[in-house]
Amino acid sequence: MQLPLQITFRNMQPSAAVEAKVRERAEKLDKFYAHIMSCRVVIEPQHKHHHQGNLYQIRIDVTVPDGELVATQEPNEHHSYVDVYVAIRDAFDAIRRQLENYAKRRRGDVKTHEVPPHGRLVELFPGKNYGKIETSDGRLIYFHANSLVDEDFAELQIGTEVRFVEEQGELGPQASTVHLVGKHHRGD
Repeated sequence: MQLPLQITFRNMQPSAAVEAKVRERAEKLDKFYAHIMSCRVVIEPQHKHHHQGNLYQIRIDVTVPDGELVATQEPNEHHSYVDVYVAIRDAFDAIRRQLENYAKRRRGDVKTHEVPPHGRLVELFPGKNYGKIETSDGRLIYFHANSLVDEDFAELQIGTEVRFVEEQGELGPQASTVHLVGKHHRGD
């Protein structure tokens, strides 16, 4: 970490054992992701359940190059937070998962799903079993009736939105598969 770890005990006396556990977990974070700029941990008992003991709330703020990650373990989410060490463990596990996701995004490891091309039907030739799709950028894509998935070519209408798989055909771009947008498979 570029800045020293900050540990704050609110509404309780500082504990050397709790501080040592927080420092141990913070060091593991720093080894996991080397570009952490700062880490602040707040430990606070919630004095609402005197008959059960205190429930602990842990908040961890980690500053990274592009922003800040925050993990908060609320005591009302899980009654085992009467043990401060369980609350600390869970809070650090949560911030570690956020750091993992952050690191993946920084490396470009996050999967992106390419959206299939969309368009609308602009020409239909029922006697010849083909039509044309106009793409969002104004290109015309040929498709044959056999390219339709679970649809009857005779029931198509001009202006219907479709998504399609484009490939290069003998006479230019063509759609090898055409799905109507918003239509679901009919169990005829």
